[in-house]
Amino acid sequence: MSQNTLDYLILGPAHPFRGGIAETQHQFAKALQKQGKKVGLLTFTKLYPKLLFPGKTQLSTEEAPEDLSIYRAIHAYHPLQWAEAVRFIHSQDPAVVVFRYYTPFLSFVYYWIGKRLSKKIKKIALVDNWVPHEPRGIDQRLNRLFTKSMDAFTCLSPGVAEQIKTDFKGPLWEGFHPINENLLPRLDQKKAKTKLNWDTETTYVLFFGLIRKYKGLELLIEAFSQKPLFNKNVKLYVAGECYEDPQKYIQLIDSLGLTDRIILDFNYKTKIEIQELFSTSDIVAQTYHTATQSGVTPIAYHYQKPLLVSDIDGLRDPILKDQSGVVVEKNNLAIAEGIVSLLEKKQWETCVEQIKKSSPQYRWSSFVIQWDAFVSETKIKSN
Repeated sequence: MSQNTLDYLILGPAHPFRGGIAETQHQFAKALQKQGKKVGLLTFTKLYPKLLFPGKTQLSTEEAPEDLSIYRAIHAYHPLQWAEAVRFIHSQDPAVVVFRYYTPFLSFVYYWIGKRLSKKIKKIALVDNWVPHEPRGIDQRLNRLFTKSMDAFTCLSPGVAEQIKTDFKGPLWEGFHPINENLLPRLDQKKAKTKLNWDTETTYVLFFGLIRKYKGLELLIEAFSQKPLFNKNVKLYVAGECYEDPQKYIQLIDSLGLTDRIILDFNYKTKIEIQELFSTSDIVAQTYHTATQSGVTPIAYHYQKPLLVSDIDGLRDPILKDQSGVVVEKNNLAIAEGIVSLLEKKQWETCVEQIKKSSPQYRWSSFVIQWDAFVSETKIKSN
């Protein structure tokens, strides 16, 4: 690919857009650069219309990542501007264009751009989610439309790969969700608790990430009213912007008499706040109803925090394989029992050691070597 100006041009959210996918775009690009690849990132001028975005803002307040070329030339929902994006892509002369796909909302713009790129450009999808967590009847048709403009698909988990296979019969590579290398280092737990005014004698369970219905926060809240946990000196800290009515959780906590044991912090978190919250917590809980993979799991691994997860595809596999936590049924009693079990000193220490042992296999360097080898072997479609 050295005859091209770029080896890879990666489309999708990137700075100034915020969020886990944007962060992994940056890490993905940097890992490819470390392998000697010439890489550019192409992000949006506009991503979601305000009507469809439930959060406070789509944009980050943090500084742009260093050593990356990030361009803004795609309006996600204004077709009259898509031709300009195609012209820009051609001006960059990439050998491969990577389409970061995580919602059917992007199917139209990606399909349109993909179909109008030069036949010499290889088009590769990198998929986070295929079947949406909150599905609509039209989703499969939109996904299938997107497949028509791609030469091959890659993804971050076996579960997503299985979903893609129902709609795409071409080359497919399944990877894993790497641990981001830009996360800040772990802090001393007692010092971090003091800094945040957390009780140093209390044990804390962390629920982290955007609050959405499919994530099952209500199950975790209800678990704290169950007998195994009720009289324990354990608190729950919920950290993340709420993408649904927060009163649902406030009223539930009040009705269960848990206002002094559950802290709701419905705010988006910066890297420094992530460092503080994960350093102070003892375990991380993911009581999701559905999942394909989780960006929270690699953060927990980085901060060496054992995990409690629901017994569902997309969450349990790495936990069982690495022995990095416990897997429980999706009910409040099982969750309560699982938390108590995981907080036992011997169990907790064993999980921490397993996380230390397993973490190296989730490096971005390993991911991009395997991913790049697959892409290099992939042929451009003849049609």
